[in-house]
Amino acid sequence: MAGRGRARGPGVLGPCPLRVSLIVSLLVGLVGCGGRSAADLAKADVQRVLDRRAAAVLGHDPAAYAATGAAAGYAAVRAVPWAAWSYRVTAVRRSGDIATADAELSYRVEGYDKAPVTAARTLRLVRDGSGRWSVTSDRPAGKTGEQLWDQGTVSVVRGGHSLVLGVGQSGERLRSFAELADDAVPAVSAAWGTDWAGHVVVLVPKSLAGMARLLGSPASSYRGIAAVTTGETGGGARTPADRIIVNPDAYGMLGRVGRQVVLTHETTHVATRAHTGAATPLWLSEGYADWVGYRDTGRTPAEAAPELQHAVAGGTVPEALPDDGDFGFSGEADRLAKAYEGGWLACRMIAERWGEVKLDAFYRAVGAHEKRAGAVEGALKSVLGTSVAEFTGDWQAYLRTQLG
Repeated sequence: MAGRGRARGPGVLGPCPLRVSLIVSLLVGLVGCGGRSAADLAKADVQRVLDRRAAAVLGHDPAAYAATGAAAGYAAVRAVPWAAWSYRVTAVRRSGDIATADAELSYRVEGYDKAPVTAARTLRLVRDGSGRWSVTSDRPAGKTGEQLWDQGTVSVVRGGHSLVLGVGQSGERLRSFAELADDAVPAVSAAWGTDWAGHVVVLVPKSLAGMARLLGSPASSYRGIAAVTTGETGGGARTPADRIIVNPDAYGMLGRVGRQVVLTHETTHVATRAHTGAATPLWLSEGYADWVGYRDTGRTPAEAAPELQHAVAGGTVPEALPDDGDFGFSGEADRLAKAYEGGWLACRMIAERWGEVKLDAFYRAVGAHEKRAGAVEGALKSVLGTSVAEFTGDWQAYLRTQLG
């Protein structure tokens, strides 16, 4: 709408005779010459309502929030430390005193998001007899993931290096996640370095189904997956914080060491995000995260890689490093396990043979490429002084030694 109807010089928009103005107004609903349509007016009215609603969230004002419509949403989000919260209305479809609005929600969590998180929303509104619009519902737009507060009232636990947001979880359980995350952050910094935010946001929905709705995917895609991390690969300093999203069903089946390995693994993804891009194969990004996760546990390869150990002990050694397709969550469970284990052992071999500093340098060198082609090959040569064929052969021999 910016600049619409703006004259380029004097006399371009002449005076509008009253009779013509009235006729135009009656025929097409314009308010005088150069006026705005009823749809534009409704959109502006809805924007003003949502502006007041956003201000009430930031101002911790439940009465002002309730004055804009349905008040239940305020209780769901009130505990979260918001630095920003706003709506941008993109379209309004109106039928009498009922309207449906498409809007972009933009928000930042204080102390964590350096740039806004955005989410497409669909809002329903009604107009009362005095012409005032009020919100009756605010939901995710079609085919988009839910926000945590769409699933219920959000509880918040602050850790020393973490912010844990949960729905349907006890305070004690949320504190346990904060403790795990607070242990994970220094462990990751000890391995990777401190050139990252040094804190994490953990989302704990009530169930696997809740996790899947946050990710906008079927629950079957994440059954048996304890946690995932969402974020912008290659993200710079001005990006939203990554979110570690927990599957509480799978997480509850893990022991203390397993839970710590998972949180440390996911925290590693947060730390390495700026150096992970299109050129980074999953065997490296997932293998490195597992390497950091297991680094201080004392777990042996046979203990941490049971699926691959079974295969190698039976005489079957992988012909190549895991392909990205091997990491599909919806594929065979043993294939996925072998992919993670193979990537971990490749990174473990680099750390043992070339040193941890070279492992980090190799990861960063691969991520520095814009495209996949040549990235691993170039980093193997420049950082480790080897080739893909030699490295693969060394990895296969390492598997036989460690697992055979």
